[in-house]
Amino acid sequence: MDILIVEDEPEIAQLIQHSLEKEGFICRICRDGNTALRMFQEQTPDLIILDLMIPGLDGLEVCARIRQKSGAKDPYILMLTAKGEEIDRVIGLSTGADDYMVKPFSPRELVARVRALLRRSLRGGGQHQIYRTQHFTVDVEQRTISRQIDSQPPEILELTALEFNLLSTFISSPGRVWNRSQLIDKLWGDNFYGDERVVDTHVARLRKKIEPDPANPTFVKTVVGIGYKFEDSHVV
Repeated sequence: MDILIVEDEPEIAQLIQHSLEKEGFICRICRDGNTALRMFQEQTPDLIILDLMIPGLDGLEVCARIRQKSGAKDPYILMLTAKGEEIDRVIGLSTGADDYMVKPFSPRELVARVRALLRRSLRGGGQHQIYRTQHFTVDVEQRTISRQIDSQPPEILELTALEFNLLSTFISSPGRVWNRSQLIDKLWGDNFYGDERVVDTHVARLRKKIEPDPANPTFVKTVVGIGYKFEDSHVV
């Protein structure tokens, strides 16, 4: 696994690199936002450890720009900051970060967070699974989701890895109500350390890509006080 470390404090960057390379990861380091974007475009990593306060473009802007780009590989983003206020966590997650750590942190916890992020995937073995509803078809093995609205031809959706897993989870059980904890367990696994509200952020991003009117969702519905459910006629 290739990890890009974006951290302007050399001692912290080297500590992160040493801790992860001992576990077998391949690490690259840069110290400013503009270089981070260039390195991301040259070779997309599996995961980015991104400090919030870096020279040039700050971590929030780097995160937002990475999430705006679609590609074959969509990296997980673990954001670092010396600040611990709740608003900073909310802002970081709203730009597309997958997890959040406040400095100072232990190397052991960092490694655990990284491993938890890289384990994110749909559970269920390696069998070829295809889910179909009235408007969607999911091929789990090929990792494609197509949508067909009215008489228009089918459209392959351009989704990030996490958006694919989230929509696949919904489509696999139409009508089921999922609370945040259940979705976190399904997508992130038992070692998730982040804020549960990250689910709301990713649902909002998913709606923008699949809903005819994201402000009035047709498919991914909010169940007030509980969570979310997917509504679309199931096709056997």
